[in-house]
Parts: sequence; C-alpha cells; structure tokens
Amino acid sequence: MNDFADAFLNAEIAVAAAPILWSGLVQTLLLALLTVPLGILAGFCLAMLSTRREAWLRWPLMAFVDVFRAIPPLVLLILLYAGLPFAGLDLGAWGAVALAFMLNTGAYYAEILRAGIESVPRGQPEAARALGLRRWQVWGFVVLPQAVRNVLPDLISNTLEVVKLTSIASVVALPELLFQARQAQSVTFNATPIVVAAVAYFLLLWPCVRLLSRLENRQIASRR
Repeated sequence: MNDFADAFLNAEIAVAAAPILWSGLVQTLLLALLTVPLGILAGFCLAMLSTRREAWLRWPLMAFVDVFRAIPPLVLLILLYAGLPFAGLDLGAWGAVALAFMLNTGAYYAEILRAGIESVPRGQPEAARALGLRRWQVWGFVVLPQAVRNVLPDLISNTLEVVKLTSIASVVALPELLFQARQAQSVTFNATPIVVAAVAYFLLLWPCVRLLSRLENRQIASRR
C-alpha cells in the first residue's frame, strides 16, 4: 500500500509539480474558451445552411459534416499540424488545434442544432412571418430559442467532450494540462502528476456533468 501511495499519491511531488500543472490547466482553459465558441459558430452556420432546400448546397454540406464526424480528431489534428506546412501554411500548434477542433466539433454541433431546428413545428415560423416579422426576427426570436432549448442537454454534453478533447493537443506539444503532467512525470519518474491532472479535469467538469443530469431529468419529467 505504501508503494502504491508513493507511486501515485506522493504529496511532495504533487506540491513540486503544482506550478507546471497550473500553467497547463490555464492553457487547457484558454484552449477550451477558444475551441468551444469556434465549434458552436461553425455548427450554427452549417445548421442554418442545412435548412436550405437547394440540393447543390445541402449535399456538399452533408458530405462535409459526415467526413469530419467520421475522421478521428487525433488523426485530423496530426494531418493538419504535419501536412499544412507542406502546403505553405504553417499554423503552429495553437492554429492547428483550433482548426482541427473547429472542423470536428463544428460538425457535431451542426447535427445537434439541425435536429433542434427541425424539432420546432413548422407552423410557428410561418405564423411569425404572417404576423409581419422579418426572417432574422423569426430565426432570432422564434426558431433558435426553441431549438437550443430542445437540444440543450446534447449541446452541454458535446461541450464536455470538447473540453476533454483538449487533452489530445499534447501530441503537438501544446503545453496544456496533460502535456505538462507528462513532462512532470518524465522528470520525477512518478505517476502522481497524472493523477493530479485527472483530479483537475474532474473538478473542472463535474459541475457541468451534474448540470447535464438535471437538465436531462427535467426534460424526461416534462415529457410525461
């Protein structure tokens, strides 16, 4: 038991590694604050365009969404980070991660928002237009508020996945939490920094998990 505690729960190593782990946590938060809005914005634009009836527009959009939902985000990130410089576009670690996450998460957000838009009864936008509301007013005041409310648990769940997904940025040496924990582990030859990183992820995401559970239970209760 003492050997386990020394290998995974060493307080002295945890204290020594705290500064580097804190810097990694800050990078993780900054990365999440960058990639989540980018993904939502991309998903919103794709979802709006997917409501168009023109086949020449819908089919390419469907193909785009399917492709970036099917490609593993880690593979996509490596391809962009290693491949774009050969095309004369070197985005660096931050740029490659932001672009990869925007493409991947944007595709998922697009499907979620599209489902929310389609869940709004067609008669409501038509009634709003009949009352004299402009197109942007119909979308802003009638369609989108209901669409987001109908798929809010899915949006939060996907956002949780995006935050957890930031850990793969370590493969391109972006100094987020997991990367810094692995660096500390390689110096100390001890797994305690990884355990501390896991605890930090838990404390960061657990409130959102509880909120998600409450929203899901509320939706189930409202349908009864």
